[in-house]
Amino acid sequence: LQARKSGIPGHGIGAIYPIPEDVMLIQPFDIPSHWPRSYGMDPGWNCTAVVWFAWDIDNGFLDAQGNRRYPAVAYDEYYRGQADPAVHVAAINRRGPWIPGVIDPAAQKARGTDGELLIDTYCNLGLKVTKADNTVVTGLIQTWDMLSTQALRIFNTLQNWRKEVRLYRRDEKGNIIKKNDHLMDATRYNVMSGYEVAKAPPADVG
Repeated sequence: LQARKSGIPGHGIGAIYPIPEDVMLIQPFDIPSHWPRSYGMDPGWNCTAVVWFAWDIDNGFLDAQGNRRYPAVAYDEYYRGQADPAVHVAAINRRGPWIPGVIDPAAQKARGTDGELLIDTYCNLGLKVTKADNTVVTGLIQTWDMLSTQALRIFNTLQNWRKEVRLYRRDEKGNIIKKNDHLMDATRYNVMSGYEVAKAPPADVG
């Protein structure tokens, strides 16, 4: 019914995050200046995707294992393909060069056109990135848990994120369909590793 009325593909069987959009999405709001920020990054030639989180340190909670966790809002995204790393770095740093990020750990093995390791290329160009935890099953479970309990909310202005989550699913064998999932991977990296590196804005940032 949702697909017929609005053109939004139904989640149905196979959806990785079978959660109604009105549970996940919120209207943008002014983020408190003391909330730490981080981003998750999934680099690639066909698409480089980045999603920024602000962590709500005012409302921490204990998870089932007794670990302190914090809610977050995903407030910005970057989505571009077939561009040099320097182009991506400039766009990412415009959101705040002080914000640390976590990157797909495959970037430590991949090499750019000049033979340099991709993660080194980005660091040398000025990004503050470290390897993300790429544990897939645990990452999917934690992301699903945060989205379904509204511990992670997504600004409804993140149009590419919305497109990807609608199509993010498993095939008939239960395997994740690795297509148009760059922001989904970046989100998982941020869920798993972002808070560990997150920083609050400097005093001179509004």
